Amino acid sequence: MIVNDEFLKKLRSAFDLNIYEVKIWTALLSKGIATAGELSDISDVPRSRSYDVLESLEKRGFVIMKLGKPIKYIAVKPEEVLKRVKKTFQDHATSQIKSLENVEKDSFFGELNLLFKNGISHVDPTSVSGAIKGRRNIYDQITSMLENAQKEVVIVTTASGLNRKYENLGSVLKKLSNRGVKVKIAAPIKEDNKTIREISQFADLRKADKISARFVMVDGKEMMFMINSDDNVHESYDTGIWVNSPFFVNAVTHMFDSTWSKLEKV
Repeated sequence: MIVNDEFLKKLRSAFDLNIYEVKIWTALLSKGIATAGELSDISDVPRSRSYDVLESLEKRGFVIMKLGKPIKYIAVKPEEVLKRVKKTFQDHATSQIKSLENVEKDSFFGELNLLFKNGISHVDPTSVSGAIKGRRNIYDQITSMLENAQKEVVIVTTASGLNRKYENLGSVLKKLSNRGVKVKIAAPIKEDNKTIREISQFADLRKADKISARFVMVDGKEMMFMINSDDNVHESYDTGIWVNSPFFVNAVTHMFDSTWSKLEKV
C-alpha cells in the first residue's frame, strides 16, 4: 500500500498519532481485517512494534481485536473513530479546565499573584514590553488587554484583518461597548457587508484607506502593534510588539486622534 506522506502527516496531526500508529491504521483501513504480520508487511512497520501499536490503537478505539486464531484486527469506521477522538479530547479538556479551576482556588495561587505584584512593583512601566510571535498568541495577548479596558479601545487594521478581528475579538468588544467603553476601529472598507454592519453596532467604525498599519491601543496605556503587513507574512510568523507604557502609548493616542477626526464614518 502506498500512502502519500502529506496525507499521513495530516492524519497524524488531526488524530494525534505517531508515525507507526498512522501507518498501521491506514494499512488496516485498506484491508478491513488483517493480522499484525500482514499489517507490518503492508505498512513497513517493524513486526516487533506492530503488536504494541495495535494495542495502542485498540485502547483508543481505532481498531477491534477479533477473537480466534490467528489473532486478527478489524478496522473501525472512520466516522466512529472521529466521534471517539472528539470525545476523548473533550473529556481531557474538561478535566484540564477543572484542574485549573481548582488551582485558582488554592492558597498557593494567591502566593503566585503576590510574587508577581512584588516583582512588577520594581519595574519601570516604560520598560515593560515584549515580542509575541504567532497570530494566535497575539490575539490571546490582545484579548487580555481588552478585558482590562476601562475607557477606550483603538484598533487600526487591514481589510482582511478587520474580518479576523471580528471573528476573534467581536464578543469581547461587544461586552466592552455594553460596559460603556468606547471602541474605535479604522480600516480600509471597500464595500458594505454583514461583518461591517455587525461591527458598526458596537464600534465607531471609520474608513482608513490611506493608513497602512496594524495596532491596538487600550486606555492610552497599553499597545500591541504588528511589525509586518498581513499580506506578506504567514500567521505562524506574524509578530507583535506589546508595550505597557502610558507615556509612550498616550503620546501615540494623541497623534492618532488628529487623524481619527478626519476619517469618514461608516
